[in-house]
Order: sequence, then C-alpha cells, then structure tokens
Amino acid sequence: MSPLVVGLVLGAGVFCIYWSFWPQSAGPGAARVGRRSGLVEDLRDHLRQAGYPTVTPTNVLVGSVVLFVLAFLLFMLLTAVVPIALCFGAIAAASPISLIRMRARKRRGKLRDLWPDAVDNITSGVRAGLALPEALAQLAVRGPEELRPPFARFAEDYRATGRFHDCLDRLKDAMSDPVADRLIESLRIAREVGGSDLGRLLRTLSAFLREDARTRAELEARQSWTINAARLAVAAPWVVLAMLALRGGSLQAYATPTGWLVLAFGAGLCIVAYRLMVWIGRLPDEERVLR
Repeated sequence: MSPLVVGLVLGAGVFCIYWSFWPQSAGPGAARVGRRSGLVEDLRDHLRQAGYPTVTPTNVLVGSVVLFVLAFLLFMLLTAVVPIALCFGAIAAASPISLIRMRARKRRGKLRDLWPDAVDNITSGVRAGLALPEALAQLAVRGPEELRPPFARFAEDYRATGRFHDCLDRLKDAMSDPVADRLIESLRIAREVGGSDLGRLLRTLSAFLREDARTRAELEARQSWTINAARLAVAAPWVVLAMLALRGGSLQAYATPTGWLVLAFGAGLCIVAYRLMVWIGRLPDEERVLR
C-alpha cells in the first residue's frame, strides 16, 4: 500500500474521531427550542428588534449589494485602484447590517428598562381579576409606550381568533426579544397548568428583570469607552486612506501585488482587532433560547 493511501486513511480516521465529539444537528421535525438560528434568522430578529418589521433580510442583503457596487464604482472613478475600491465597497456593504444591529442593540437596552413595568401591569391585572389574555391585552392601553403596538396587535388577534396559544406565538415572533420569550413561555405554562402561583412568578420575574437591567446599565457605562476606542482605532486608517484618495498619484503603489497584500493584511488585522476589543468590552447579548 502506497504512503499516500496510508496518509489519506489515517487523515480520514482522525477526522471521524474529531467529528464524533460534536452532536448531530436536529432533524427538520425537531423542536425549535434551544436551537441556534442562522444568519438570515438572526438578521430577521435584528430587524424586528430595531423596529423595522416590514423590512425583510432579502431587502437588506440586496441593499448591501447595491451599496457595494456603488461604492466600488465611485472609488474606481476617484482612484482607479481596484483593491482600494474593493475595501471601501466592502465597508459600504457591511454598513446596513451594522447600523441595524446597532439600532437593535440600543432598542433592546431601552426595552430592557420597560419590561419590569409591563410585567407589573400584568400582575396588577391578574390580581384585579382579569383573565390572562385580558391582562396582556390591556398593555396596549396601560403599558409602556414602546410596547403598546405589538400588544395592540395581540389584542386584535385574540379578539378575532380566540386562540390564546397561537396569539402568543405570533406575539413572540413579532417581538423577537429574549425577555418577551421568557415572559410569554411563563404565561403559557401558567395558562396550561393553572394554580395560584402566577402572581408570585410575575413578581419574581419583575424583580429579576429590574436587577438585570440595573447591573447591565452599570457595566455598559463603565465599558463603553472600550467600544468607542475600538471603533475609533478601526476607522482611523480607513479615514486616512479615503483622504489619500484625493491624491491619486500617491495610491498607485496599492495597485501592485504588494499593495494588495498590504491592504488585505491591514483589513484582516482591523477585523480581528475590532472583534477582539468588542468581545472584551461588550457584554454578551442574550440569545433567544425559547424561540
């Protein structure tokens, strides 16, 4: 047997051993709870969290491609250097997704401070003798301003269908928020099981949400300088490069293979350094494990 065949068999065996350490993905009929979502599903959640429920991930991706083409053509006209045009085209293509994620993160932070009041309103409604669907529906009138539209749609949906669990599923899908997922699943279990512990559960959830929001606000205020420093450090070399684009003669060096390598290496370092700084300085976002 030739050494090549022996090497291939040994490599295949090592790969099979490595592959056996990782669990296989669930089948198409498996439950969605706890399953990690893909890029498109994450983008759809970010769009809803950012307040753009009518915009689809396809629209965002098409817009990114259009921005890439426009930026590429613009910098080709200004510099006539392909690698520089590609770099700024990639920056333009990534900007819509970055802005959507930024807005979604800010809105999640704002809603995080409002959820305890919403839970308190539900608790008051339940203690006043309202049925669980009615206690949820009254958030469309008495709840925090930012949370009223989705609960108004829930109230209309429940009045039209009378199917509480289906309305909860549509409300959870419209909110796309991890806190909303926990609240809705708690209410679903309380509706199915019954009992007298619903008020205690809601009070506990409200206290936990307040403590979590207070802790996160303190940590984010202390670590915001790290995020801002990372953004400034990453943006600075590209701003300088954009200013150099006004002097076409100084950019011809980037049209050589060495120039391609320098730009590729610089872009890679910027991405790695930015992700590392963000990973160090930003609190991890809550995942939707109960989607």
